Amino acid sequence: MLEIPGRRFAERRRCEPNADGNCPSPRSPHVLNDASLDELRCEWRRLYRSEPPRISRDLLIRGVGYRLQEIQHGGLGKSTRRKLKTLAKMFRTEGRVAPDPGLSLKPGARLVREWHGRTHTVTVTEDGFDYAGISYPSLTMVAKKITGARWSGPRFFGLVRVGSPRPSNRGDHG
Repeated sequence: MLEIPGRRFAERRRCEPNADGNCPSPRSPHVLNDASLDELRCEWRRLYRSEPPRISRDLLIRGVGYRLQEIQHGGLGKSTRRKLKTLAKMFRTEGRVAPDPGLSLKPGARLVREWHGRTHTVTVTEDGFDYAGISYPSLTMVAKKITGARWSGPRFFGLVRVGSPRPSNRGDHG
């Protein structure tokens, strides 16, 4: 049996670690389809430094391929990680995830709102929102700073989700 810190594996024939205790060199994602199940499990251990889950060969290929791409390209951006954390929190608290994950604002976008005769400009950043030289994690916090009251940040700045009806300013009701 092959000894790996804290674990024992019966896959000695196909998963010989190199001098530093890791499995052999990485594969490119397009070669993974030709890998055996044992080779995929070995690659999972090398890349994730944990036991592979008991999932189908197809899912192992996808997991290993994703990790290889993540290493090569640097992983997810901060805004994507933030959105995933928000969705995970929604799932934990509500038991489901809404079909519309919310607004998607790109870093660099500027939001402008006039409030009590003063123009307020907010810039979208990778980490949240910049207002008056201060970084805020949410538009709602910016709206509270401006108004002193609790507002929905997206509503305060006039942002409407795709598919939502836009308010009419014409004054007619029918």
